[in-house]
Amino acid sequence: MTAHTWWLLLILTVAIAALIYLINSRLRVHPFVALILVSVGTGIAAGEPVAKLAESIEEGAGGTLGDVGVTLALGAMLGRLLSDSGATDAIARALVARAEPRRLPWLVGAAAFVIGVPMFFEVGLIVLLPLIFSVARRMEEHGGTKGSPYVLLGVPAIASLSTLHGMLPPHPGPLTAMTGLHADLGLTLGVGIVCAVPTVILAGPVYARWIAPRLPDVAPDAELVAQFTGAERQPAPAAASAAGAPGAQASGDVPRRTGVPTGLAVAAVLVPVVLMLLRTLAETVLDESSGLGAALVFAGEPLVAMLAGFVFALGVTIVGSARAGRSGRSAEETRASLTDSLKSIAAILLIIGGGGAFKQVLQDSGIGDAIASAAEGAHINVILLGWLIALLLSLTTGSATVGIVSATGIVAPLIGDGGGLEASLLVVAIGAGSLGLNYVNHAGFWLVKESFGMDLTQATKTQTAVQTLVSVLGLMMALLLSVFA
Repeated sequence: MTAHTWWLLLILTVAIAALIYLINSRLRVHPFVALILVSVGTGIAAGEPVAKLAESIEEGAGGTLGDVGVTLALGAMLGRLLSDSGATDAIARALVARAEPRRLPWLVGAAAFVIGVPMFFEVGLIVLLPLIFSVARRMEEHGGTKGSPYVLLGVPAIASLSTLHGMLPPHPGPLTAMTGLHADLGLTLGVGIVCAVPTVILAGPVYARWIAPRLPDVAPDAELVAQFTGAERQPAPAAASAAGAPGAQASGDVPRRTGVPTGLAVAAVLVPVVLMLLRTLAETVLDESSGLGAALVFAGEPLVAMLAGFVFALGVTIVGSARAGRSGRSAEETRASLTDSLKSIAAILLIIGGGGAFKQVLQDSGIGDAIASAAEGAHINVILLGWLIALLLSLTTGSATVGIVSATGIVAPLIGDGGGLEASLLVVAIGAGSLGLNYVNHAGFWLVKESFGMDLTQATKTQTAVQTLVSVLGLMMALLLSVFA
């Protein structure tokens, strides 16, 4: 490598260090601002003309948000509709209804896997807490559970939600990586699911069976349990409370009827994913001139698929409100709730835009070519490199989104124009890397700790350990599949 290549790599190293410092120092600079500042400094240091630098930042931020922003907004509204309508509650309770105790961790994990398709990790966990708490309380009353039932049920939910959040579109991280690496949507979904299923099994129910007996004292505050379970329940007829079946509700209460048929609830969750997979099938099987193929390709575009899912979920909400009668939500309440859901993703959109600007500056300043040259000379496995960069940046900045968007910009030059199996596996690996070593500088860590009444050690053995397992297992699956690339 030339001296100029080494100089560009040094600039990249300093840029990453500066990004970490700005976010973690006493300055506490917002990640979006930090990314823009670092992008400007990197471009100037690398010798990019000032006029071109401004264009690079605008092009990178605008292009990334153009691909991801609207889809992410629709996804946030879809998740809120499903939560408010009771669709997610209907799915979760249908899966665990009258199940044997030994199957409950697997079924809670399955419920979280389905619910996690349109929902962020934190939102999905909050939606599932009433189910986890009520079933765990029932298991306490029946006895016979080794260790804490809250850990036994909580760990599979954490594993499923975090895996989907980090490794599968249409979640913001994987969708951003997929856009930056020009990966095929359907192929990414396919390999993501193949990687996700064994990951969820091992980091979820299997790990839960091992760790729950070692944390017997974990139990949420009684008032918190009552708050989450009491709002979801109503008095039961005497016959129902006396049933005493393994999957029956605790004596004296039954689930509140949501008014949403379970079949419609499941369909609302899966509509975007099915449309995206049908697009890939159409591109593979049908002729380019086929009218059906063109329609399926259009319907499977992320934006169109999420829009279709949103419209379907809106219909589910109307059905649920009609069946619930007076307790149903008004149109004004629904609109207010959707507006509120967009507020929660504003910061994520800005960070994604900042990451897009950083990626474009790396490319236009020549640093991307220097990275490719160095990696080629060192024979570094690009999947392992992407995972490691995302892991380190997520750990040091406290933001999985920063880890994903920055890692995507750094490794994008290594795969050229992208596409193919390698690009899709790299999306999965980067997403998996962003999940690992989730500790006190991540919001999700504190949500799990406080929700389940854990101390720092217990939260480390659950939240941090589970997400690190997900991260490592996701990498191993990606590396295994890369043999076929």
